[in-house]
Amino acid sequence: MRTLIYSAKAFEIPFLKAAILKTPHKFVYTSERLTIATVNKAKGFDAISIFSADDASENILAMLKSNGVKYITLRSVGYDNVNLTTATKYGLKVANVPEYSPNAIAEHAIALLMALKRHIITANKQVKKNNFSLDNLVGSNVENKTIGVLGGGRIGSIIIKILHGFGCGILVNDRQENEELIKKYDVKYTSIETICEQANIIIISLPLTSETKYLINEDFFEKIKKDDLILVNIARGSIVKTTAILDALASGKLKGYATDVYEKESGVFFYNHDSEAIEDPLLKELIYHPKVLLTPHQAFATEEAITNICETTVENLTAWKKNKRSKNQLNL
Repeated sequence: MRTLIYSAKAFEIPFLKAAILKTPHKFVYTSERLTIATVNKAKGFDAISIFSADDASENILAMLKSNGVKYITLRSVGYDNVNLTTATKYGLKVANVPEYSPNAIAEHAIALLMALKRHIITANKQVKKNNFSLDNLVGSNVENKTIGVLGGGRIGSIIIKILHGFGCGILVNDRQENEELIKKYDVKYTSIETICEQANIIIISLPLTSETKYLINEDFFEKIKKDDLILVNIARGSIVKTTAILDALASGKLKGYATDVYEKESGVFFYNHDSEAIEDPLLKELIYHPKVLLTPHQAFATEEAITNICETTVENLTAWKKNKRSKNQLNL
């Protein structure tokens, strides 16, 4: 099966090549994203593989269909960039990687939290200037703090397990309660309002849906009662309204913001722009804000996770080649 790999990154190509060894699949790689300008590159391919920044909206899906593409396999869990209704209408089969390494993302959430609370970035910059004073480096413990986790799924569950080791009080907001988390880690399920009233730290671990888009907005910060709140986002950028974050930092409602995602990251994150000026004023403000720690959507980027992503991508294609339904297929 000939597959065009859109948004192919240098770091993942060796893993993709390893995954297709001893298989009948042939991969062709392009670093370009799937857009209306690049969709015709897929002409003559049986399948394409796309990433979270690729555009699989209605018009592009129609063009993929006319170009002969039958299958779309995502190298990600999230698939909000794919119009599944249109894909199904055109007979395009779509699959994702439902779980590659929730530990990778959960561990990155904790890394962001600790780096922000203990001023790790500031400390590193200071010592490179031979400044070994501690005047700007006094942090605070995570122990005995109340931490709210929004979303207790695969990733959220691991975040909770790690936090339990710190000796935190853990509040969770999720549609379904997990009895194991309650029994083993003394988790308390509650409302977002209660979390806003009691939490010193809030970690976002939610999928992006119509319900969660801009969940963290001006109204959310009006509910905050603590004056030391730190917010960590390792979910999706559009769950957070950036202007609300910046306003909350300015007003003191928010003490710090650590994030691996940004609501307008498409076409910016995953690419090297070191010779270009950043045109997005909100992104520039986040980058240079003294109370913000931003990483470029790297939470998933571990050797273990990338191996699982590539192997699952090949499994999806192999199932389709055998005229079987992939177990990860998202539409009928």
